[in-house]
Amino acid sequence: MGLVYADMKLCDIILQEPTLIPVINRFGISLGVGDKNVQTVCKENKLDTNFFLTILNTFINKDFFPEKKLKSFCASQIVDYLSKTNDYYEHFQLPNIERHFHSLLSHSTGKNNLEYIRQFFGELKNDLLKRIDEDRTQWFPAIKKASEQLTLLQPDVNDFSIDISEQRTDPLEEKLNDLKSLFIIHLSVECDENLCYGVIFAIYTLAKDIKQNNRIRHRILKPLSEALQLASAKTIR
Repeated sequence: MGLVYADMKLCDIILQEPTLIPVINRFGISLGVGDKNVQTVCKENKLDTNFFLTILNTFINKDFFPEKKLKSFCASQIVDYLSKTNDYYEHFQLPNIERHFHSLLSHSTGKNNLEYIRQFFGELKNDLLKRIDEDRTQWFPAIKKASEQLTLLQPDVNDFSIDISEQRTDPLEEKLNDLKSLFIIHLSVECDENLCYGVIFAIYTLAKDIKQNNRIRHRILKPLSEALQLASAKTIR
């Protein structure tokens, strides 16, 4: 799908790219959007249209990543979006994969390696929940605190560089790829293909979501938080 714009109908965008449904949910938008365009929907929900469009375009287009535009947004906007993203991982996507695993296991008989694959998923789940907890209790509060301290002074914290050529390897992305490989390459059981597809699709959806949002985490929020911390330290002196 190409880029989406403010004058496009949100329903048309969702129909072409249904994986955006959980993304718009994080902005408080539910299905039943009618035939309103993006700008109207954002206005009715008191959302920053440019930020909303930037997140949507970043999610659906792997080559779209406007660092300069994202740098212009308030740090708290990015933190709030990623906080809701973490909530979605914890309360919806992870439980959804677990439900699919349980159904697949309960309908599979004979000797197989499904329990080993589920244990591998359990390790991945614990890693993701640990990162979510660190975000919630440490990193995100520190960013918001530094941002609030600098609100009155309004220093130019956007003066930081981003190495767009950097290829960052994320352990969670690697584990999700390994988990998909276990199913596709190493599955040692004849099982219900539909149930197996349900597990793989749920894993794929989580993997795509994490990959897209890691671009914002690593290439924007991390350098922005470092800039905020540096500016905050200078004002305290």
